[in-house]
Amino acid sequence: MQNLTRDRANEIINNAGCKKIAVIGDVMLDRYFWGGVSRISPEAPVPVVDVEKETYHLGGAANVAKNLSSLGMQPLLCGVLGNDNSGHAFIEICEKIGLDVTGLYLDDSRPTTVKTRIFGNNQQLIRLDREVRDDLSDEGENFILQLLDKTKGLAGIIFEDYNKGTISEGLIREVISRAKQHKVPVFVDPKFANFFTYKGVTVFKPNRKEAKEALNIDINSRQDVQKAGKMLLDKLDSENILLTLGKDGMMLFEKNGDISSVPTRAKNVADVSGAGDTAIATLAAAIAGDANIKEAAALANFASGVVCEQPGIVSIKIDELLETVEKNGVNADK
Repeated sequence: MQNLTRDRANEIINNAGCKKIAVIGDVMLDRYFWGGVSRISPEAPVPVVDVEKETYHLGGAANVAKNLSSLGMQPLLCGVLGNDNSGHAFIEICEKIGLDVTGLYLDDSRPTTVKTRIFGNNQQLIRLDREVRDDLSDEGENFILQLLDKTKGLAGIIFEDYNKGTISEGLIREVISRAKQHKVPVFVDPKFANFFTYKGVTVFKPNRKEAKEALNIDINSRQDVQKAGKMLLDKLDSENILLTLGKDGMMLFEKNGDISSVPTRAKNVADVSGAGDTAIATLAAAIAGDANIKEAAALANFASGVVCEQPGIVSIKIDELLETVEKNGVNADK
């Protein structure tokens, strides 16, 4: 894998600037209650949280869109919301930060997916999930497909699948077919349910756990990783497999037989939340900026390392990414 310099990284990001990438996937509203705990409830042996503040954030596929926007791209976020207060709050947040909301379908038959986390004394005590995992209606799928058909000049399409119902096998096949027809690269961050439906995409990016469950094999040693990558290339007929390995970095498998290992770049891991979202967004942005796949994988690895060093779910910033590239550079082992 080639060295990646700051100048080359900057060139890639500038080339990608203002290009449009569609993000199709499960969107959700992250809700946080923060407070202090000083007593136990007399009603049950549980802590009482005196709420001090309540915050809302965009989660799921919307975090991928936020990262694209932070990299200077124009994300088109496609997903489903309930026609409820949480859905309206989600749209309001999008509008405040400048995210395009034309791809968000409002469905009266389901609630907006909301993840509520309650923190006491800066420790998470419980998470409450409100969601419906039923498949998106035919009307919702047609809404997304028609929007993609009307959108000109897409530089890429990202599937961000959390198995919450937005992405069905039929939608996957239709989108990939349209993308191939118009020569639009497709990037996939999968979950288990639709894993082997994403055939013939540009980059398929599972993590170790997802690959292990899908292939039903142990993935521990370097040899295991290489075996898994080759199996995925064969089963999915993808151009590239980018297998993310947590503290062990990433391994890239190309259709031409090249295998490249990219060691992790995070120095002080504070929070891995959202690192996968950052990686897939940076990868797609880099390809849109005319990077080759090795450069794109390296840049994605740097970006995910940067956000891991910061607490909470944060988006990658161009200056932080370039600074990290300048400090570290890349020499990946074949």
